[in-house]
Amino acid sequence: MKSLVLEKYNEFTLRETPLPELKPGWVLIKVEACGICGSDVHGMDGSTGRRQPPVIMGHEASGIIHQVSAGVHGWKVGDRVTFDSTISCGECYYCKRGDINLCDNRRVLGVSCNEYRQNGAFAEYVAVPAHILYAIPENISFEQAAMIEAVSVAVHAVAISQVKSDDTAVVIGCGMIGLLCIQALKAAGSKKVIALDLIAAKLEVAIELGADLTIKSNDSQLLEKIMIETEGRGADLVLEVVGIESTVNQAVDCTRKGGTITLVGNLSSEVKFPLQKVVTRQLKVQGSCASAGEYPLCLELISAGKIKVDTLISKVAPLEEGNEWFHRLYNKEAGLMKVILKP
Repeated sequence: MKSLVLEKYNEFTLRETPLPELKPGWVLIKVEACGICGSDVHGMDGSTGRRQPPVIMGHEASGIIHQVSAGVHGWKVGDRVTFDSTISCGECYYCKRGDINLCDNRRVLGVSCNEYRQNGAFAEYVAVPAHILYAIPENISFEQAAMIEAVSVAVHAVAISQVKSDDTAVVIGCGMIGLLCIQALKAAGSKKVIALDLIAAKLEVAIELGADLTIKSNDSQLLEKIMIETEGRGADLVLEVVGIESTVNQAVDCTRKGGTITLVGNLSSEVKFPLQKVVTRQLKVQGSCASAGEYPLCLELISAGKIKVDTLISKVAPLEEGNEWFHRLYNKEAGLMKVILKP
């Protein structure tokens, strides 16, 4: 099969590779669309240690079932499907609790690290276990379905934040996940969503996708403006979707006493943390990792038009152009959001 292989750091080659092994309980999927994730872009240079060459990346994908192995029930050749990026075991303590994103034996598609190698979907075919499959509604395209993994990250973060209908929420960072968080917050019933970012063009898209107010994150009056919007208290909920020290501290400053901060971004592995502010204001601070069974809800939200993904898709390109588009994303080309590759 034709595959886009990270042969060495920062260098992809389109070449022939063997079809993936089809284990009992697994299906072989003909890939129709696969998105380039930010984690793939960050990993291509070796800095994360989770994309060790050679590896076929890709975990944001959709396609058509091409072959079904023994032990698979409820699925057939020709079904339109998407699938979780995480292969969970279904047997460990966390899986049995429903926390499949925390599975002790989890493998992420397209990841090659010290612990395991699991080739992904930048190829004509990919094999996955049937228990991570989800049917694609007829009114959702393969390209839209390839956005489900990213949507699920936002929907999961909002779900664990326990949004109330009268909540005012702040989203820090209007990259793709931040823009999806804005939509997920509105879909969950948040009364007011305030979006923060340094880039004016991103804030314009935030308004288009449902934010009620935007503020430049370097605005000297930022906190005062948030206090005006929240009757002097601060936001009930803040989603931090960047992951650097300055924005984590900004999240603390924006949150009302007793409020909730959900940390979604993790660009920095460590940050200085304002412990005294968190303790004395009784803030609830939590991390949000991937997703845990939210795919059906995400498919419903896209199907119903409550979450719009087309605005976030910058380019749909053939797999042959993968090396070029990876580097354009790596170089932070202005205006590029999500690039989807088609084998």
